[in-house]
Amino acid sequence: MELKQLYNTIDANRDEMMSLWEKLVNIDCGSGNKAGVDAVGQIIADYLQPLSIPVRFYRSEKSGNMLVAEYGNMRKPFVAFIGHMDTVFKDGTVAQRPFTIKDGKAYGPGVLDMKGGITIALSVLKAMKENGYINYPIKLILAGDEEIAHQNSNAVAFIKEECRGAVAAFNFETGFMDNSVVVERKGVFRAIFEVYGRGAHAGNSPQDGRSAIKEMAYKILELEELTNFEEGNTVNVGVIEGGTVANAIPAYCKTVVDVRFVDEASEQDYKEKFKAIAAVQHVPDTTTKLTFPVVFSAMSKMAATMDLFEKVNTILVEEGFAAIHPIKVGGGSDSAYSVSAGVPTLCAMGVQGTGNHTVDETADVESLFTRAKMMLAIMGRLRV
Repeated sequence: MELKQLYNTIDANRDEMMSLWEKLVNIDCGSGNKAGVDAVGQIIADYLQPLSIPVRFYRSEKSGNMLVAEYGNMRKPFVAFIGHMDTVFKDGTVAQRPFTIKDGKAYGPGVLDMKGGITIALSVLKAMKENGYINYPIKLILAGDEEIAHQNSNAVAFIKEECRGAVAAFNFETGFMDNSVVVERKGVFRAIFEVYGRGAHAGNSPQDGRSAIKEMAYKILELEELTNFEEGNTVNVGVIEGGTVANAIPAYCKTVVDVRFVDEASEQDYKEKFKAIAAVQHVPDTTTKLTFPVVFSAMSKMAATMDLFEKVNTILVEEGFAAIHPIKVGGGSDSAYSVSAGVPTLCAMGVQGTGNHTVDETADVESLFTRAKMMLAIMGRLRV
């Protein structure tokens, strides 16, 4: 089969793709809205059902269910398509900012991260199914709580298990306008320091107080000194709260710290250093509680990933698409877990745009169709 026939299917389905994109965006499905995320999953299942592509779910009580769909015989070497169905936006955002098209740009919550990417993945599956084409079987894996690093589910273990045995993986996260493709990502974890002191009147009995803010001040300075730009590891004390009124010795103080790390060894090193900082008492009679509520593993750069990149880039250029180039970024994604399962992975294959996670989130409409054709070229010619 000529790839042109697959490309023509995308051109013929432009209106349907836009309709699906709009339907996916116009559902409030922040990570905390299980019903909304599950509604997105049902739309996807309904879309695949007439194509006879089976869908199954990993059920979760506290977060959106994870969806897995399989096209082709999974006993053969397969390719994994990865993504997530949740967004970062609160309930009511759709009513305020529904899916809108203006001057070739699409707007709306999750339009870029990553309802556009999901639309591309589904459209590729449909084009291949309708044309009876399979080079490699495809397994679609869509998590329900990626934006909060799967802290309420077992999705990490499930993603690794479902990816195991794949010859390649493509993550349909936000695409970059300069045609770059992510081959490496820093990991991220959040740490919460809570200091408990003793309250007292700042005028009548200050000597009886034990300032939680003063204790935290020592710790903040120590934490900020841990950033190492040469290694690529950064520590940012981004939130601080404490005290009640100016004329009271503060009995409580809390900070939230963001850490970006390059590999697992760095992650463990920082956690040990944080524990040591928490254990030291600068202000007598204070205590410190340390927790790690969010952890996103690093996506390490594999030699096999770079081999995959070269093959994909060659295919795209030969098919008349713009060349891609590899980059490393600081934000986490589930590509970390396909890589940890030993699968070469290219990330940021989704619709192109800017401003994800913000009210200015914008996607380039034409890239929806171009990226779908790019993936069809890859799936048509790839040999791993």
